[in-house]
Amino acid sequence: MIVAVHQPQYLPWLGYFDKIDKADVFVLLDMVQFKKNEWQNRNKIKTAQSWQWLTVPVLYKYPQLINEVTINSKVNWQHKQRQALVSNYKKAPYYDRVEGILEDIFSSPWEYISELNIEVVKRLATTLGIDTPIYVASDLGEFPQDPDERLIAITKHFDAGTYLAGMGGRGYMNLDIYNKDGIEVIFQDFKHPVYTQLFGDFEPFMSVIDLIFNHGDNSLTILRGET
Repeated sequence: MIVAVHQPQYLPWLGYFDKIDKADVFVLLDMVQFKKNEWQNRNKIKTAQSWQWLTVPVLYKYPQLINEVTINSKVNWQHKQRQALVSNYKKAPYYDRVEGILEDIFSSPWEYISELNIEVVKRLATTLGIDTPIYVASDLGEFPQDPDERLIAITKHFDAGTYLAGMGGRGYMNLDIYNKDGIEVIFQDFKHPVYTQLFGDFEPFMSVIDLIFNHGDNSLTILRGET
């Protein structure tokens, strides 16, 4: 069994869902330190002028954990993002495929960024047709603070023998610890597909909603590089 773990992100990119797709179990690591203005509260969409950020405003005080960070409800971010998506994707072939999910995002009163991201990740994975079970780490119990020991413990929680690491994991993981615990580490090898988008030349590393807007039910096939 293969376990993958990642922080819950907002409207993640294609590689994030490739990782979910390649795992037998995926765990959203919500009880580690929040990183403001990385991927936990924003992501990119394609526009006629290249790309733009969609950012969820948060009330963050270092060193809060992801599941402790609240959304700044005084900022009208939902209306602005809804308008940005309508303006840039209304003419996309599969706009209706994502519209229901977005309406739920933009009409619900979210308090915590983790709750929003968890819902977004689960809904988008289902929309893509990915059936990997998704768990939330804080719901599973207590785990070690050391990053490697924590990942080993989560993997063992599911009686799994293999951990799927991100592409950059070789640079910071202590693989000897995993070997001693009998956990095989494999690394994601995601090759970003080129697909038809709106507005001219291809722009990589957008939110996965860009792919779904443009390709609908064929999105998972494209994500897997099967076209």
